[in-house]
Amino acid sequence: MITLKENILIDKSIDFAARIIKLCKYLEETKKEHIISKQLIRSGTSIGANINEAQYGNSKADFISKLHISLKETAETEYWLRLLFKSEYVEEKMFDSIISDCIELKKLLIASLNTAKSNQK
Repeated sequence: MITLKENILIDKSIDFAARIIKLCKYLEETKKEHIISKQLIRSGTSIGANINEAQYGNSKADFISKLHISLKETAETEYWLRLLFKSEYVEEKMFDSIISDCIELKKLLIASLNTAKSNQK
């Protein structure tokens, strides 16, 4: 596989999206849960899509805007994961693992946004 430039945020968001897809597949096939899964797959895969799109922004403001959308999608994904855990669709061990990845992405996005905003001034 050819990579143009190593970017930890893109790499982690792709890995996270793959985990979300696998979790949703598990929820639909094993737990017969379809409604929250659809929301989760939309928000969980949108994080990386917006991070990737930010790399090709027209301006620093466009870059920041796309990263901010990714941050909002991360917050939504965190909500759906917590709801799935509270409603007992996801076991604690699975939840702890995937929520820690979600929180890590959120922290990386916040740091990237802070850096981008300070460089914009």
